Amino acid sequence: MGKKKLDVMAKEREIFIHGQVDEEGKIIVPGCVRNGIDETSANKIFDEMAEFAKYAFNKSHAACYAVIAYRTAYLKAYYPAEFMAATLNSFLGNLDKIPQYIDECKALGIEILKPGINKSDTKFTPELEEQKTETEMILSSSSTKSKIRFGLGSIKNVGIMPVNSIVKERKEKGPYKSFTDFCERIAGEAVNKKCIESLIKAGAFDEFEQTRSTLLASFEGIIDVIQTSKKKGLDGQVSMFDLGSDEEKEEMNEIKYQFNEQEEMSNKELLSIEKEMLGIYLSGHPLEKLRNQIMEQTTINSMDLRAIEEQMSSNLEDLEMVATRQSAKSKYKDGQSVKYAGIITSIKKKYTKNNKIMAFVTVEDLYGTVEVIVFENAYVNAGRSLVEENIVKVEGRLSIREDDATTIIANEIKDFGEPRQRIFTLDITDVKEEQKEKLRGALRYFNGDKNNMNVQIKIGEETKPCGQIYLTDQIVKIFEDILEKERVYLSSDERDVP
Repeated sequence: MGKKKLDVMAKEREIFIHGQVDEEGKIIVPGCVRNGIDETSANKIFDEMAEFAKYAFNKSHAACYAVIAYRTAYLKAYYPAEFMAATLNSFLGNLDKIPQYIDECKALGIEILKPGINKSDTKFTPELEEQKTETEMILSSSSTKSKIRFGLGSIKNVGIMPVNSIVKERKEKGPYKSFTDFCERIAGEAVNKKCIESLIKAGAFDEFEQTRSTLLASFEGIIDVIQTSKKKGLDGQVSMFDLGSDEEKEEMNEIKYQFNEQEEMSNKELLSIEKEMLGIYLSGHPLEKLRNQIMEQTTINSMDLRAIEEQMSSNLEDLEMVATRQSAKSKYKDGQSVKYAGIITSIKKKYTKNNKIMAFVTVEDLYGTVEVIVFENAYVNAGRSLVEENIVKVEGRLSIREDDATTIIANEIKDFGEPRQRIFTLDITDVKEEQKEKLRGALRYFNGDKNNMNVQIKIGEETKPCGQIYLTDQIVKIFEDILEKERVYLSSDERDVP
């Protein structure tokens, strides 16, 4: 009953009413009728048990929940930043829950601050702008403006041990004065290049003067210089940089460490690497500017799908979601037509037993992610829209299964609110056959599940679509080496997009 397995319940009903016997006719379960209870009454009793099993606790369990509900409500009302920081820390690594609670923070007026090398601790921590007593908070018409700082330990590829070393060094010897000061002070600790790269991508060094692009292009060389200097120090060698006052040393360090100055990445690229490192869009969201349009043109979002799943589950973990589950149950049904919009974060292509292509596409909206199943017809018709980081509108039907995640079966996928797409154009007019062969090899090599760019071939004045590839600045240079630089460029798709 608790699992709501209707086929099993139907069998158990028969056993409950009429009992059960083995192959030899021996009674295993007497049943109600054998015990003198008429069939009508037995059915009524079973129905009442089934209804009660939908959501029932014994009194002691209910009393405990009441106490917990009161305490958590009190903390959320009077200590919202502390409460939400603890809640976020309890869901570290759960990328479905974190966006939901980040959105709750925004609703409470709590700002989530990006990680900072001199401000973040290992976990999420509250930062209060103004301290008030409990009585002042009760009497005040406006709540204390509070913020939560993103924890360094939550950044991808960083790890708890390196973060603990970074925070300990900062607390014992003061804030890091610059990026090079940080690198010098953590040299020899459990902080490797991968860790530093992730911190840069997450924006942990944004308080210093260099751009993220500059730091990404320079950090390995700077670390190598420091490691070489440390080695010389162990050998007893002294360089000119070790002499002089602190001010002179700082001036000489500017000469010692060479930064490869780069223009900052576009806002889209910054958001993309931020999402990669933090699991969420923090400083902004690619869909934020489309929030109203999405609400007008869609009928469901990821929060609605999570509510459906939780309603289907017998493990009712969060009392606060009960009302949401009840509304989700009545609003959405298996096979119902829906409209959904979001940004594509991953595409996994598969082939069926009949050798037909299909894909499992993860689409993220402002609240979380949804899996969209795309069969051959929808896949072929979607064409250029099925690339990572593209914003799409999905029209399809709900697939609600008791033991599986709720998904959307796509009927149609098309671009959402984007008049044009960028296309990687390769001009092969009059190029040699040897170059064409290398080009075909490169296109095959960089085609896979993480395609993020449409490709077209230009021959004279004619252009032809040529599939999709995964494209980065480094990959662009590979194509420039095969062709000439002026033959490789990004252009806009001139199609009319709905």
